[in-house]
Amino acid sequence: RVRPAGVSMGSLGRCLARSLPRGRPGPSPAGPRCHGSAPPALQEKTLVVAKPDAVQRRLLGDIIRRFERRGFKLVAMKLLQADRRLVDQHYEQLRLKPFYPALVAYMTSGPVVAMVWEGHNVVRCSRAMVGDSGAVGTIRGDLSVHISRNLVHASDSVETAQREIGFWFRRDELVAWDSRDRDDIYG
Repeated sequence: RVRPAGVSMGSLGRCLARSLPRGRPGPSPAGPRCHGSAPPALQEKTLVVAKPDAVQRRLLGDIIRRFERRGFKLVAMKLLQADRRLVDQHYEQLRLKPFYPALVAYMTSGPVVAMVWEGHNVVRCSRAMVGDSGAVGTIRGDLSVHISRNLVHASDSVETAQREIGFWFRRDELVAWDSRDRDDIYG
């Protein structure tokens, strides 16, 4: 496969390289595009939650901009105050961890913004974009100030995304719409 110029082959670089058809030159001058609104057979959805520190620090625009620039399509978004029940559902696998009470207190400390993004390979690419707190070029690496205040949650698999979307959104809250850039991205 063709590797975009100047992109390391870390998880974000591998995501970008997989997205380019064989023989296609590197990214456009506007920057690399991972995926956009794919043909229906290639669609995938993921949950992204901007946590209370992202809302408090007014970083929503920066976070949303990164997903839009990557070519993903926003199909649901809401501002809400997460309650204990929702946090317990969402983080069920972490309930026995010693840090769980602090996690619940953090996630219920202020409003969050839950979003559903759609596109080809959106789960893997979103996880790469969110990254680790120390990974330069990622949302957490560029914007978070401490590992316990890491700004964003992104689903870790297609199956997890489907389950988590169900916790945060009713089916009728997801908006099906046609993105006019489909032909530009997928030919």
